[in-house]
Amino acid sequence: MNALSALFSRGGLTQSSQLKFLAGPVLILMILSMMVLPLPPFILDMLFTFNIALSIMVLLVSMFTTKPLEFAAFPAVLLFSTLLRLSLNVASTRVVLLEGHNGGDAAGKVIEAFAEFLVGGNFAVGLVVFVILVVINFMVITKGAGRIAEVGARFTLDAMPGKQMAIDADLNAGLIDEKHARARRSEIAQEAEFFGSMDGASKFVRGDAVAGILIMVINIVGGLVVGVAQHGMSVGDAAHTYTLLTIGDGLVGQIPALIISTAAGVTVSRVNTEQDVGQQLLGQLFTNPRVLYLTAGVVGLLGIIPGMPNLVFLTFTAMLGGLGWYLNKKKQEAAIVEDAKPAPAAATDSHEASWDDVQLVDPLGLEVGHRLIPLVDQNQDGELLKRIKSLRKKFAQEVGFLPPVVHIRDNLSLQPQQYRIALNGVLIGEGEAWPGQYLAIDPGQAMGSLEGRTTKDPAFGLPATWIDANQRDQAQMQGFTVVDASTVVATHLNHLLGEHASEMMGRSETQKLLDRLTKESPNLVEEVVPKLISLTTLTRILQQLLSEDVSIRDMRTIIDTLADHAAHTTDAMELTAAVRLALGRAITQQYFPGQEAAEVISLDVDLEKMLMQALNNGGALEPGLADTLLQQAETAVQRQEERGLPAVLVVQHGVRALLSRFLRRRLPRLVVLSQAEIPEERQIRVTAIIGGQA
Repeated sequence: MNALSALFSRGGLTQSSQLKFLAGPVLILMILSMMVLPLPPFILDMLFTFNIALSIMVLLVSMFTTKPLEFAAFPAVLLFSTLLRLSLNVASTRVVLLEGHNGGDAAGKVIEAFAEFLVGGNFAVGLVVFVILVVINFMVITKGAGRIAEVGARFTLDAMPGKQMAIDADLNAGLIDEKHARARRSEIAQEAEFFGSMDGASKFVRGDAVAGILIMVINIVGGLVVGVAQHGMSVGDAAHTYTLLTIGDGLVGQIPALIISTAAGVTVSRVNTEQDVGQQLLGQLFTNPRVLYLTAGVVGLLGIIPGMPNLVFLTFTAMLGGLGWYLNKKKQEAAIVEDAKPAPAAATDSHEASWDDVQLVDPLGLEVGHRLIPLVDQNQDGELLKRIKSLRKKFAQEVGFLPPVVHIRDNLSLQPQQYRIALNGVLIGEGEAWPGQYLAIDPGQAMGSLEGRTTKDPAFGLPATWIDANQRDQAQMQGFTVVDASTVVATHLNHLLGEHASEMMGRSETQKLLDRLTKESPNLVEEVVPKLISLTTLTRILQQLLSEDVSIRDMRTIIDTLADHAAHTTDAMELTAAVRLALGRAITQQYFPGQEAAEVISLDVDLEKMLMQALNNGGALEPGLADTLLQQAETAVQRQEERGLPAVLVVQHGVRALLSRFLRRRLPRLVVLSQAEIPEERQIRVTAIIGGQA
């Protein structure tokens, strides 16, 4: 025992967890030993009682859980409970055949009670009751639960890609962190495994029902043979004694089996909500007074028909009518209390106008219609507020500076479900969000259509449909990305922050970045700003980097590069090009993570020479050349996106800035990189050539 404890300690198990570690193997060994070792009647009574208590406990646990995964051990419980019942059948059969000739209590008090009390000592009645229980268990509950588990497993597996895409969308939008994403992915995988296990575990219960019938027949035949041949009993006495004991034994096993099957049906047939089954039943069946009134009326009409049990029907009529009256009264009282709340007093302002009345424009504002107020109300624990906080934090970590605080206010002039996003008082985006519904977005591979309000995803313009909550699983199964109203607004805001990052970068933000860098490298900052370049020039450089989606997190490298080049030039464009070269490895990694070859678009050599000549002549492109360049660039971008590759054009360093300014105004999806910005050890593979053939 000491050696075993030492083994557990070396394996990382504490003293308190050793019993849990041994519980499973010990339980299995005990169950299997019951099939081999003879058990006295008293021990059988204890084990039969334990089996009944276990089945009741499993049913109650399944009733009080709100999600199937809260009882993830249920498939294993089904296996263990089935083995326990079969082992008890084997052990009780041994006792019945060996001691049954001595009387009804020879096989234990529990079997005798079920044989005498529940069926009145009549083996014919007991046989009918046993068969009915088996039919109910096998044909109704177990078959239905197995079908639900089978369909649930299929739908869960089919919906996994859509759920994974929704998690990735939330992660990319900054709505959740990597820890929460892993937890949600793990939950999806566990849900699929659970329904798959339940589909298989339901076969245990069905097999148990069949085994119960076969065991009963075998026991009756065996009892007749043992009673007549070995103990000299008459055929009638042997049939009465052993059949009654066999039926009592079968009922002891089938009633817990029926309870366990009911628990399985409850577990797989529930709909995921924050309520258990009892709360769902009471909250959805007995909440509408009109339903109770109509039911009371129908029952009352049946109660006044001559020949019907009038007292029973009229009693239920009174109970249902009284409950409906009580619920209707409670609703009226709640409405009166709501109406009696004092209206907010109108604000009176008799002061003279002052400079305090002048309101500056919010750097970043979000206006919402009145139906969206609960999403942004702190008192109502608005989900959108949490997402915006996470979004700003993720933006700061990835882009390199903190965006302005989002000032949220309601606007009664908007549609109830409408919202607007403004930057420095100028509208930059608007859309609609329907609380309580979900936006099913077609990423391009969705199959079929959905019933709902057709629209477009406000962030990326993809085809989408607003659907009800009960269509969510169907939409995910068909390949749609399904998000709620808060996620729609947050994703749209995140997309706009990325597009307008350069406009949010001002002198104050630049100064805060310098103050942050000064704490780590004070001499470096003092050498560059303002000795070599002004704060305004540095701000322009950062704005140009952000306008081309270049992160400014590496401020040390940016300032270090400016320290090397600002002594020779103060032109913001030239300094930006120098900074891009210094950040080339990070820029390349942004679009081509890993070490695989970068598959890019390139320019035809002759076209590149023409662009260099145009640059030397002042930077103006001929109209025909510009149209051809734009048309072929758009075609190349489409080919890259169809292949799932980033749309990156690699050109000579001298023409990069010219092409970037010209193409990104019309093709914002296209990224223009310089050959000098790509590390020398990085392999490049050209997949498309503008002005020639790939």
